Amino acid sequence: MKAGQQHKENTMQTDGEQRLGAADNGNTTERINASLASHGDGIDMNVPAKLLESHEVYRGAIFRVEDTLIGLTTTSGSMVTIRRQVLRHAPCVVMLVHDTATDRYLIEREYRIGNDSFAYGLPAGLMDKGEDVHEAALRELREETGVTPISNDRMRIDQVTDCYSSEGMTDELAHIMVIHLDGFQQGERHFDADEHVESAWVSWPDLLATHITASNSIIAIQHEQIRRLTAGK
Repeated sequence: MKAGQQHKENTMQTDGEQRLGAADNGNTTERINASLASHGDGIDMNVPAKLLESHEVYRGAIFRVEDTLIGLTTTSGSMVTIRRQVLRHAPCVVMLVHDTATDRYLIEREYRIGNDSFAYGLPAGLMDKGEDVHEAALRELREETGVTPISNDRMRIDQVTDCYSSEGMTDELAHIMVIHLDGFQQGERHFDADEHVESAWVSWPDLLATHITASNSIIAIQHEQIRRLTAGK
């Protein structure tokens, strides 16, 4: 069999498997939804919720809070209303940064109001309007730690996942990734006026021993732990 023909058949098989996988996922979702609905309380969750009212009740430097009334459709076609407060927040990036030459990782420490402590964590920050995810990640990395990849071809980015920090109260979407640097330059850091951050490179065992409590950082570390177990490093 010719190489081109083999490639074409392999491609067709892959495309077919992808379509079958998508169909399987759809069927699985339908089964799960049907099972959930059989134990529901009369709300038709196949009908999108309707925003009935929204009032801004607070605006700060980083986020704002809205008080909302949401309409949910019942299985009989009527509507019930629920009241929710939502914290509107810009999307953010969270990066576990790996220096492949020394097999070390970047950690940070700064004051966090949520748990009222000088907390350990990973480089992270808010995305600017119009910025894509990787641009934002490299900008925040440079500003907070002074680290800049020497070139794009000496850097690999594992996109871990995009998840909501706390979907019951905020629309903040966290883009979580692991950045592997085969070489970097160390420059000056550029903080905001009220930003105070320490950063250091640590070994993998030291990273695991560090008491990090931020869920987005833990997701990135666990992803890297799986990669290291699979790759043998």
